[in-house]
Amino acid sequence: MGRKNLRHGYTTGACAAAAAKGAAQMLRDQALVDAVDLNLPTGETARFTLHGQQLTDTTASCYVVKDAGDDPDVTNGAEVHVTIRVEFFTPHRIVIEGGTGIGRVTKPGLAVPPGEWAINPVPRRMITEAIKEVLAMRCMPATLTTTVSIPNGAELAKKTLNERLGIVGGLSILGTTGIVRPISAKAWTDTIDTSLDVALACGCRTVVLSTGRTSELVAQKAGIGDPGSGTGEALEEEAFVMMGDHVGYALRACVRKGVKGVVIAGQFAKLLKIACGHEQTHVSSSELDLKMLAEWFADTSPRSFRPDVWVPIPGYCRNANTARHVLEASGNDRSLVEMVCDRVKRFAGEVAPGVGVKVLLAGYNAEVLYFG
Repeated sequence: MGRKNLRHGYTTGACAAAAAKGAAQMLRDQALVDAVDLNLPTGETARFTLHGQQLTDTTASCYVVKDAGDDPDVTNGAEVHVTIRVEFFTPHRIVIEGGTGIGRVTKPGLAVPPGEWAINPVPRRMITEAIKEVLAMRCMPATLTTTVSIPNGAELAKKTLNERLGIVGGLSILGTTGIVRPISAKAWTDTIDTSLDVALACGCRTVVLSTGRTSELVAQKAGIGDPGSGTGEALEEEAFVMMGDHVGYALRACVRKGVKGVVIAGQFAKLLKIACGHEQTHVSSSELDLKMLAEWFADTSPRSFRPDVWVPIPGYCRNANTARHVLEASGNDRSLVEMVCDRVKRFAGEVAPGVGVKVLLAGYNAEVLYFG
C-alpha cells in the first residue's frame, strides 16, 4: 500500500533492434527517421526515439538511449548504436557484427560460441526481423552489414561479471523478451544459469555459490578447492558463482545441470537465514531468525560456551540486535558456528539431493571462520 508502481524498461537487444529498424527505414526512404515502433517477442509493441541519425546513399546509422525503467541496470542510459552498410550486387544476406564496446565470447557454455560477438540469439533474430520488415519489398541482390556498438561499453563491462563468464572487450547484447522488469529476480537467476553453464563447459565439477562479493573473495583467497582442502579438485575462476540471495534457485539449478559438488560461501547473517530454511535470503525477518537460533540452543547445554564471556544463548539471542551481534558476542564460538553451518548443509542436502555440499563461513574481517 502506498508504494508507487515500478516502471519497466527495455533490453539492450530491443534497443539494438529498434536502432536497426530505424537505420533500415532511413536507407529505404533516403530520409531521416525520428522514431520507430518495434514488435517485441512478447507480442507487445514499443515505440523508440532515435538519436544521432546519419544517412548516405549506402549507409545509415542512429542510436537508441537505453531506458531500463526503475531497474538498477548498469546499462541504463547507454547509447546503443547501429550502422547498416549496403553492398549492392552481392549475395542477399544480413550480417550482424559487433563494434566498439561490444564484447567477444572466449569461453564455452554461453548462448553463442567462442569467437563470436556477444550478441545473443534472440537479439540477433529481433535485429534480422526488424530489417526484413522494413526491406521486405526490396529484393535486390545486396549484403546488409549491421554493426552494433556501445561507445562506453568497455568501461561499463568492468562493472559486470562479463570477463569471468568469458566475454571480453565490452558488453553483451541481451534479452529474451525485450522488456526489463524492475528489480527482477530473473536477471539474477539468468546469470546463475549462465555462470553454471560456463563452469561446467570449462570442466568444473565443484562450484562455489557465494551470497556476495565479500564471501566470494574470502573463498578465493583461501584457496578453496586446492589439493587437501577437501573438495578434491583445484577450482578455476569459472567455478565461483555469485548466487546472491537466490540460494534455493542456485541449488536446484546445480541439480538440474549435473553439478557434482557445491561450496556455499557466506557471512554469518546470510548463512543463518539459509540454516533457517529460507530459499530466498533477501526476505524474512532477522528477529525471527534469531528467535529460531535461540530455540535450537534451548535443547543444548550452554556449558559449551565460556561462562566468563557468554550468557545463556536463548535469552541472548532474543535480545540481540543482529546475527552479526550474536556471532561477535560469542567470540566466534565454534559450537555456534558449527550448529549453523551443519544446518546449512542439512538444508542444502534437502534442496539438492545427490550434490556434495560444504560450507564456508566468511568472517567479518575477511577471514575463514569455518570450512567443512
